[in-house]
Amino acid sequence: MLTVDAYEVTDPAWVRDLVRRVGWGTLVTHGPSGIEASHYPFLLEEAGEDIVLLTHLGKPDDELLDLTGEAMVLIDGPHGYISPSWYPPEQIIPTWNFMSAHLWGVPELLEPEENYRVLTRLVDEFEAPVEAPSSLRLDEAMTRRVAAATTGLRIRVKRFRGKNKLSQDKDPATVRSIVQHLAGTGPYANAPLARAMSSEFNL
Repeated sequence: MLTVDAYEVTDPAWVRDLVRRVGWGTLVTHGPSGIEASHYPFLLEEAGEDIVLLTHLGKPDDELLDLTGEAMVLIDGPHGYISPSWYPPEQIIPTWNFMSAHLWGVPELLEPEENYRVLTRLVDEFEAPVEAPSSLRLDEAMTRRVAAATTGLRIRVKRFRGKNKLSQDKDPATVRSIVQHLAGTGPYANAPLARAMSSEFNL
């Protein structure tokens, strides 16, 4: 990951907020067959100041992946190309803005009942904005059978690296120009990244 100190994030609260915002990540494990990268939804265990991730795998992923050693989770937030056409004329170098966290921890297997509770919470959280939200509770007998085909994981994060690269090296006028173009309708319009930058700079 980029090593520029100006973009380094050391605040666990920022990482927790990114996990809540994104809800999706890449689990990287290293077993007998080599490095594997798998993609899953992630929730936070909302207890204390530690970063604790919850997810689930479909079977037989739990047998194909090595879950006994340290794993890495990649959480990528809004990101996108930043065109120098949005800069003053003398600035001609493009860049890519992004928010990202790399997190390390050893996976712990959840018991079936706890896994079902986590799956229920997952559905409830993602269904909350929907006009007529669904729920696993609507047919618990059936959804418990489906849940039995998954394996739940808890990952207590032991260390992390966060990066928040949002054109902090640019002057206020250029930042406003970038945000306006990202929020527009051009070829590199990117509303989530525009919102992230607006929040970063209090625009």
